[in-house]
Amino acid sequence: MKLSCTKDNLHQGLSITSHLMTKNVNLPILQNVLVKAEGGAIRFTTTNLEIAVNCTVRGKVEEPGEYTIPSKLFFDYVSLLPNETIHINASDTSVEVECGSHNTRINGLVASEFPLVPKVDGEKMYQIPVEEFKQSLSQVLFSVAANESRPELTGVAFRFFLHEGEGRLTLASTDSYRLSEKVIPVVSGVVEEFKVVIPAKTLSEVNRILSVFKDEVDLPSTLTMTLTNSQVVFSYGPVELISRTIEEEYPDYQQIIPTQFQTKVLIDRNDFIKAVKTASLFSKTGLFDVALSIKPEQNLIEVSATDATRGANTTAASADVSGQANSVTVNYRYLLDGLQAIRSDQVIFEMIDASNPCLLTPKDETDAYRYVVMPIKQ
Repeated sequence: MKLSCTKDNLHQGLSITSHLMTKNVNLPILQNVLVKAEGGAIRFTTTNLEIAVNCTVRGKVEEPGEYTIPSKLFFDYVSLLPNETIHINASDTSVEVECGSHNTRINGLVASEFPLVPKVDGEKMYQIPVEEFKQSLSQVLFSVAANESRPELTGVAFRFFLHEGEGRLTLASTDSYRLSEKVIPVVSGVVEEFKVVIPAKTLSEVNRILSVFKDEVDLPSTLTMTLTNSQVVFSYGPVELISRTIEEEYPDYQQIIPTQFQTKVLIDRNDFIKAVKTASLFSKTGLFDVALSIKPEQNLIEVSATDATRGANTTAASADVSGQANSVTVNYRYLLDGLQAIRSDQVIFEMIDASNPCLLTPKDETDAYRYVVMPIKQ
């Protein structure tokens, strides 16, 4: 294998693929990136056996071939090279890298030892607006369960469906203490309802890859998502990410989202965040509890917390309150996560009583994003 490539192209290919390596003692080759040169293209591939990432960049290929190189070492070295053409020449045991006055030899492994990454021919293919998709990931990934005891909750539930003849996608996640749900448009591919659960680790990697491209102008406005029975492929520009899906069925979370309320509060989002953060300084360690007291006659919401060692605090925030006076105790970290995920200036907080879930929505898009937080039972 003999090729040359600009530093920018080589750096981009490695920055997208080199994060996926794994410290697998039995398979040290998983710490390597597979570099394959043919035609006028260089393809980089890494895998941790659950997820695989391919990225193709342009380059000049003098001798086609493939070879695997330790991905972190290669990425770190390329990052330090001057902005000139890089020449790569691979033998059976190592690869020579030349750039300007820099010349190095990196030991690698032959490509035949690298795990085979399957080609996925999808039965279903969806085109999703990339900006909306990136925003939706930031609004649902934080509430995925970290505990593996229920594998389905370590993923995000995707539901493709038609609404008034147009394609829609709902993304939902829950760890049993709170729940996030976001609805975004789908450009094409939705013919009937289809559900799938995608691992949160996969979506975090997709999110990271998309953020690498944030300053580039000539990239597509949509991301392609291709699905088979047990695998999903995300394709965007020169990148393809392949992952398994989660086989277990996602619980029917709709039944825990309340629809009737005793109290409704419309409040400035930043005012609410400040009040919660202030009271949280006095919440009990490990419980993270803050009490919300809603007072319709004064158009106020009071956020308070008491700790035996540190003291007590009550912070009041002005709000537009309708319904009856009410109070509830919640985990302030969960409440803040929901408030910070919402983009609008004003939020609606709705509740039934101290023992039922509370609902948080953006003022102008109550159907687009819903966040449910469970109360702390006193």
